[in-house]
Amino acid sequence: MAHWGMFEAESDGGEVVAVRPFAGDADPSPILANAVGSVRHRSRVGGPAVRRGWLEQGPGPSDRRGADEFVAVSWDELTELLAGELRRVVDTHGNRAIYGGSYGWSSPGRFHHAQSQVHRFLKMLGGYTRSENSYSLGATSVIMPRVMGTHWKLFSRSTNWDVIARETDLMVCFGGVPLKNTAVNDGGTSNHPTRGALDALRDRGGEIVSISPLRDDMHGRAQWLAPRPGTDVAIMLALCHVLVTDDLVDRAFLDRYTVGYDKFEDYLLGRTDGVVKDPAWAAALSGLPADTIADLARRMAAGRTLVTVTWSLQRVRHGEQAPWAGLTLAAMLGQIGLPGGGFGHGYGSMNEPGLAPVPYPLPTLFQGENPVPDSIPVAAISDLLLNPGREYDYNGERRTFPDIRLVYWAGGNPFHHHQDLGRLRRALARPDTIVVHDPYWTPMARHADIVVPSTTALERDDLACARNDPLLVAMQAATPRFADARDDYDTFSALAYRLGFGDRFTEGRTSAEWLAHLYEQWRRFVLADGGVAPEFDEFWARGHVAMRTEDDLTLLEDFRADPERNALRTPSGRIEIFSADIDGFGYDDCGGHPAWYEPEEWLGGERAQSFPLHLIANQPRTRLHSQLDHGATSQASKIEGREPIRMHPAAASARGIATGDVVRVFNDRGACLAGALLDDGMLPDVVQLSTGAWYDPIDPADPNSLCVHGNPNVLTPDVGTSKLARGSTGQHVLVQIERFDGPVPPIRAYDPPVVRTRSTSDRR
Repeated sequence: MAHWGMFEAESDGGEVVAVRPFAGDADPSPILANAVGSVRHRSRVGGPAVRRGWLEQGPGPSDRRGADEFVAVSWDELTELLAGELRRVVDTHGNRAIYGGSYGWSSPGRFHHAQSQVHRFLKMLGGYTRSENSYSLGATSVIMPRVMGTHWKLFSRSTNWDVIARETDLMVCFGGVPLKNTAVNDGGTSNHPTRGALDALRDRGGEIVSISPLRDDMHGRAQWLAPRPGTDVAIMLALCHVLVTDDLVDRAFLDRYTVGYDKFEDYLLGRTDGVVKDPAWAAALSGLPADTIADLARRMAAGRTLVTVTWSLQRVRHGEQAPWAGLTLAAMLGQIGLPGGGFGHGYGSMNEPGLAPVPYPLPTLFQGENPVPDSIPVAAISDLLLNPGREYDYNGERRTFPDIRLVYWAGGNPFHHHQDLGRLRRALARPDTIVVHDPYWTPMARHADIVVPSTTALERDDLACARNDPLLVAMQAATPRFADARDDYDTFSALAYRLGFGDRFTEGRTSAEWLAHLYEQWRRFVLADGGVAPEFDEFWARGHVAMRTEDDLTLLEDFRADPERNALRTPSGRIEIFSADIDGFGYDDCGGHPAWYEPEEWLGGERAQSFPLHLIANQPRTRLHSQLDHGATSQASKIEGREPIRMHPAAASARGIATGDVVRVFNDRGACLAGALLDDGMLPDVVQLSTGAWYDPIDPADPNSLCVHGNPNVLTPDVGTSKLARGSTGQHVLVQIERFDGPVPPIRAYDPPVVRTRSTSDRR
């Protein structure tokens, strides 16, 4: 099982040479092909390595991270060095001086999940400063619990695709429903039903409206409305305005199921700020015709309508507003809790929304409690490292950044997720020590002091399953371990014994024994539910076992049926169109109800005079984030070895650019090279460059160096969504583009750094 699908792997005894998708998958992902050749790729970390400067000069800040060579050490040496450094930091600075980053999709496995392993280890060490939320959903994970009492239920208990296909008359999709994103699920996936569900909806006579700057954000026949990027909230407000002025609001629903609507209506009608949020106002901001907006509002009120908002819309400045405004629009229509109507968040963002959930807990490695209370929003890592002791606002609290001396990272690549990579590199120069577990020499591994070579999911046994997938899968190793790589569990076990808590960490179990133990825990839940689950040995021989799922689910149907008994976990127990709590925080960038806030990075502002193209840095279609960027599917999309940037023919022609040209994409933060691909499926002043190309600076010693490979995060601003959530804002950025006419630099992203043997270094 991989994040992008269930498959069988064919091995030659050392490498995966072919993959075959699961026969039960309706629409297998082509990303599976990236696994072929990945085990022994030249970018693998072959053994333990330590940065030369750290080894020779000891722990301390260093601007050589990312540019230094490494020294190969034995596993015994690595264990001794790492255990000693952990003990030094804890004894000298305390456990809050350790930051356990470990953010990423390392494996769908339930046991060999890098985040679970490292967090369990660090908690037993005495704790660590942790991160909260995710880059994907930084704004949503804070705003939605406050206004509808939940976050994950929006996805895990969303309205099922079969209900939508059967019941929805009109699906209005802010951000579209990008099929490319539905290839993946964080616990793996055995089926991809989105394409078939959208086809079934249309075949039944249902209609789809895709509101997105990119035409291919929707599969198949749909009305495409292409607004100026970043203006979705203005459009939603104008739709709400039409519902009010045309007397189409379901006031009975609002009275029973929501609070604070009157304050929001005053804002819509301009009573609070003198600005009427009507279609003419939204047209001036968005570029959509006012009549088109008004007509859409009336169509939405005429039948069973589902309002959906992709995750991408909250990865911008003021990202809290889009899901909140979408929920409010759906509430005004009064269809929340009705089959095929209401609200959805994340359809087309991952292969989870729309899929039926399983009703019992999944096999889970117990991590224990973290004795250290400190945490940061995950997208604030550079702020944390650069500003020890500084106070900041977050979700109604006033917090202080700890002084981090050691960063422990396992299972992720922040050079994919984080913004303003020049700033991130300066931040990573500050700690005393950076430890990275990784199978590959990713950009993060290159910036480490201690590199721990991990196995990939293809080299170890594990269990895989997801909250919204009916199969528990036996992930059986396809190949032997590469070179001197180890499972993270074995690494942490050795460290734990060296630090005096090995028996607590392992509980006396090998990896194989842990798998059987976790399976039996899960099996008890299945049997108690009346299901059937074989003994572990039989399950392992079969390869997978089916679980019961909750089908025909509609989001918030229980709340609609009885709002008192099934009250939401908000202060009022209802949907909070106006939140007194948020209003009381007094934030200037996130008030008490959904509102329009002008972005900094948009085509309607002054910044566009200098950087006139709006770049959308969305998720790639050829890989998951930056994983296996060297794989065949990912590589086939490159142009001259660089990530492709899509441009409208008019914008390209004005700059003398043709398909296949290498171009320089730049602003006042940085620059990267990319390969031009002309496409009229976007506005002329919009360009699209996916995230995930491995960061490849032409000068590894210069934090502001040109990235020759096409990583857009050298361009994106490192600012939070608002003081409320401080989520990632990496989706939108303004740029300029010019043809690159000089000698094209080589791609070195996948080449390992210099790693010298200990004997060679001793002679220097």
